[in-house]
Amino acid sequence: MKLTTIGIDLAKSVFQLHGVDVHGKTVLKKQLKRNQMATFFANLMPCLIGMEACGSAHYWARKLQTLGHTVKLMAPQFVKPYVKTNKHDVADAEAICEAVLRPNMRFVPIKETEQQAVLALHRARQGMVKARTAQANQIRGLLSEFGLIVPQGITYLHQRVPVLLEEAKDELPGVFRELVHRLLTHLKELDRQVGELEVQIQLWHRTNATSRKLEAIPGIGPLTASALAASIGNAKNFANGRQLAAWLGLVPKQHSSGGKTNLQGISKRGDPYLRTLLIHGARAVILRAERNLKEDSWLRRLIGRCHKNVAAVALANKTARIVWALLLKDREFRSDYAAA
Repeated sequence: MKLTTIGIDLAKSVFQLHGVDVHGKTVLKKQLKRNQMATFFANLMPCLIGMEACGSAHYWARKLQTLGHTVKLMAPQFVKPYVKTNKHDVADAEAICEAVLRPNMRFVPIKETEQQAVLALHRARQGMVKARTAQANQIRGLLSEFGLIVPQGITYLHQRVPVLLEEAKDELPGVFRELVHRLLTHLKELDRQVGELEVQIQLWHRTNATSRKLEAIPGIGPLTASALAASIGNAKNFANGRQLAAWLGLVPKQHSSGGKTNLQGISKRGDPYLRTLLIHGARAVILRAERNLKEDSWLRRLIGRCHKNVAAVALANKTARIVWALLLKDREFRSDYAAA
């Protein structure tokens, strides 16, 4: 029978395949090594291929699409219910093949190489910011063991630590002073690397029309705009603005039953990095605009009846919907816009 659908369980070296025909009957169970993948699918008639959205999934999706196949990516949590009995590569490939055929399955948009490159810059910057914070906390903690207290903030470390070490040089062992200087040098290097990555992100932002368009929205700067432009891609992948907000985890989580609706806190699904950027941007808008808002504005009324954290999430949700509308309709942001 003709092979119509294949599920691939991706791995580093060995890939497990499970294929079915038009009637859903299993006609292929095969294990391939990495260097055999391209040759095997190049000699195969075009078919539907399903994969989990994991490491290297976007690369293989683009590769197989160039060979004429239709590729769909799925979140691993949506594939897991289709795994029968114990978990192993053969069962995973079969579950992927079955899941990709479900009519109501949700699929992950395939990213282009440029999108992945920009997101790689964001991930590298995020990792270095965490490392910089950890290094600063370590320096502050070591100094506190000797009674030297430095206020929170990286700037204070650069300004006050050398002065403290000089003032207490008679009380501190030389090996400890040398260690702190070494850690400060490492902290400065991390700070420099973060700054260089931010410059690269801003350079890409200036050359990308979509990213520049999103920057006009209050609460969105070059970092958030570039991350959104690279992550969302085509806005048509989302049916409406609320679906994009739900994809970012900015909508309430439900636990409803028996016709009784029970809404909880935000679901926190999707990309936590994008959600964090949007919520921090919303907090900045609230902080800046608290004293400058008109009395009858939506945000003023929201702050008046809700906690600021709740208002920040609500504003981030609204910002996500605005982002979807601008990308879908290819419009510029207007602060005075009003629906007809």
